[in-house]
Amino acid sequence: MESVQSATESGLAGQDPRAGAAGFRALIATQFQVAFSDNALKWLVSYLVLESCVSHEQREFLFVLVVPLVFAIPFLVFSIPGGYFADRFSKSNVTVCTKLLELLTMGCATYALWVNRLDLAAVALFFLCTQGAIFGPSKYGLIPELLPTAKLSWGNGVIELWTLLAAIGGTLAGGFLAHAFHGRQEWSGIFLVSLSVIGLLTSFGITRVPAADHRRRFAWNWAKEVFEEIQRMRQDAVLWVAVIANTFFWFLGAILLLNIVLYATDILQVDEVHSSYLMAALSLGIGGGSYLAGHASGRRIEMGMILPGLTGIVLVNSALFAPALSYPTVMALLFLLGLCAGFFVVPVNALIQNRPRPEVRGRVIGAANFLSFGGIALQPVVQYAMLRLGHPDPGHVFLICAIACVAMALVLAQMLPELWPCALHWTRLRQRASV
Repeated sequence: MESVQSATESGLAGQDPRAGAAGFRALIATQFQVAFSDNALKWLVSYLVLESCVSHEQREFLFVLVVPLVFAIPFLVFSIPGGYFADRFSKSNVTVCTKLLELLTMGCATYALWVNRLDLAAVALFFLCTQGAIFGPSKYGLIPELLPTAKLSWGNGVIELWTLLAAIGGTLAGGFLAHAFHGRQEWSGIFLVSLSVIGLLTSFGITRVPAADHRRRFAWNWAKEVFEEIQRMRQDAVLWVAVIANTFFWFLGAILLLNIVLYATDILQVDEVHSSYLMAALSLGIGGGSYLAGHASGRRIEMGMILPGLTGIVLVNSALFAPALSYPTVMALLFLLGLCAGFFVVPVNALIQNRPRPEVRGRVIGAANFLSFGGIALQPVVQYAMLRLGHPDPGHVFLICAIACVAMALVLAQMLPELWPCALHWTRLRQRASV
């Protein structure tokens, strides 16, 4: 652990903290634009698909299964190559290249919207997510190269906050664009192209960092590389627990987001706008919780937050199972659920970034992204299967999620027993018990 920390501290941030801080701000701006544009195009295409569907079965197939898979599969396929690029080349240069490709993709999306070709728009969304998959390992790998280890949890909290704010804005923007430019969707494309230009300009401000391993060769056998990276991660118990927790977090989040829409429609019986407000409340809670967790960590990575954060998720999901909840109550509970999730995910992300050696950090993060998006890709399959077999009441899905979180807490504590004393120490329960 100390060797990893010293290696990180001796990097760019240790030599020139001001350059690292300026580059980190540029990274936040670039990531904000990426998250906003990705979600705006995803939900724009989703709403246009809903408008074009002629039957309930077609809506379920396209909206619940196809569009989420178009969004998730690129991260499964291209996370490992993204890890290679993050190690082989300068991560800042990789970021700029992905922004150039994004600009070209948004141009193609604009054409597809102009000629009202949703199939081409879906292809453009696929390639946009491909660039996001390649950018991911460089993005997360840049954080420990731009910031010292003492500020790593803080940096993760800040970037998660702005990413979730961007996701909220993009989700709302997708619905607004679908409504405001009905029949004239080329203007939506022009708006998204303009955002890509801004993102390209901000990417030039990310401080240039050296390549971590310029001698690394590209492995065409991605399945073998995933297996090798999993074996590498399993040698570090703390890292492996963080990766498992991260995969579960993204699977659970994907289940909850879709269930919120179904809960709002079937139980609360509100329209799409109020449904989006509920999703925004959850996302804003995650962002706020991540920011608070980053500050609460102080100058270290606080593993003691993981189990308390997961406990909070269990309690809030159980509360959402209660019948006859009012709309404001559900919104407040979802915001609280997001806060708990933020405390869970910040130390998990920080551990994944900090534990690997610098020369293999990109490939490890790429493999971790592959597993986490495997969880996301599994969600629409599970959700669609439940729809076809008879979907359980959305309120019961919250209870199912709570039970799954209890099982995951037991699994994580079994894999890494020190999580229990870390949690007791962070919550001060150990000191109280000793008095």
